[in-house]
Amino acid sequence: MENKQIPNHVNDSNALTRRGFLKAGIMLGGSAIFGTRIGSAETPSAITLPFDRGRRPLIAFPQKRPLMVMTTRPPQLETPFHVFNESIFTPNDAFFVRWHLANIPTHIDLNEFRLTIRGQVKTKLTLSLDTLKNDFEPVEMAAVCQCGGNSRGFFEPRVPGGQWGHGAMGNAKWTGVRLKDLLEKAGVKDDAVQVRFDGLDKAVADVTPDFRKSLNVEEVLRQEVMVAYAMNGEPLPYLNGYPLRLVIPGWYASYWIKALNDIEVLNAIDQDFWMKQAYRLPADPCGCIEPGQKLRATVPINKMTVRSFITNVQDNATVKSGHPVTLKGIAFDQGYGIDQVLFSINGGKQWQQSTLGEDYGNFSFRPWEARFTPIAGTTYHLQCLAINRIGESQRWNARWNPSGYLRNVIETVSVKAV
Repeated sequence: MENKQIPNHVNDSNALTRRGFLKAGIMLGGSAIFGTRIGSAETPSAITLPFDRGRRPLIAFPQKRPLMVMTTRPPQLETPFHVFNESIFTPNDAFFVRWHLANIPTHIDLNEFRLTIRGQVKTKLTLSLDTLKNDFEPVEMAAVCQCGGNSRGFFEPRVPGGQWGHGAMGNAKWTGVRLKDLLEKAGVKDDAVQVRFDGLDKAVADVTPDFRKSLNVEEVLRQEVMVAYAMNGEPLPYLNGYPLRLVIPGWYASYWIKALNDIEVLNAIDQDFWMKQAYRLPADPCGCIEPGQKLRATVPINKMTVRSFITNVQDNATVKSGHPVTLKGIAFDQGYGIDQVLFSINGGKQWQQSTLGEDYGNFSFRPWEARFTPIAGTTYHLQCLAINRIGESQRWNARWNPSGYLRNVIETVSVKAV
């Protein structure tokens, strides 16, 4: 779905100063960033995910409700899964957080902030946030942002890296300007090959490579690619990339550079660490190998896979027998759009059609619903299977790779009727 023009109504009145950021609960220390732990008789202080070492404290960071904390420096915060049943658009204060470098921006002076476009361009551009908002057409698009390692904790055998559950994803309405418009204003030279993106986050040690990512020129010139200054109608939260974030609909979030301040057009393939060595997949159509098999050729992680989830019923829950139970869920893919979602109550032995909800665009979560009437004493193994408009679907068996990427197996939620 093409992004649409919107009024330029978003302001930055809620921007945090460094003092306000600290007062809100983050303490910048020698080795950690801590938020505020939330706990009461009604609110749990932790959630335990269903895999080894899956216990996660719930901590409220600035501009965030209590989220599951995997690490604090850099912040890696996961959305509790029940949030995805609250709304098709993930609230800003519940949106997951993933930074790679520990020194993240906590104060940005918009009078000084500039986005630079340089390299293989005819005219170097230095753009303020006001210039972006006032001199370029504003657009809005719904799109899923998903970490490449989402669901890594479920990989068997276990793989290294952040052990995410299913909550390292979110769906938002992104507001900004087309990257294509910015690059056309700068004038991309004929010898341009890739475009590299950098943000304001910095490493603690000089030996740590700066986190930068690159994409081919033809990819970033798509209409859907944008430089966003708002999500869900509000300025980006600091932890999600304020004041600007790159939005690459359909691609994994490692490319969605936060606190974006530098765009460099290259005349050669990027050889930086985060492209040449990190975020790589086996060079196989499935992006997978067998556990223990030697990894040979690799390619950079790229577009997302087809996925779907049941959101309103938890695993090992009980349901009331003799009355219709409504299952609700979400489905998404890399941008072809969801064509249908099938559901099964017996672990995939038989499948039925669900009812798809409103279509918010090809890159958005697509809601779906289904109903069944449980029989007392029966255990049901509920599954959903999404199929996109070119016939791609989820996998029957989980693929494996040593980095824990691309999980899109059919997930199972077991419930007992009482």
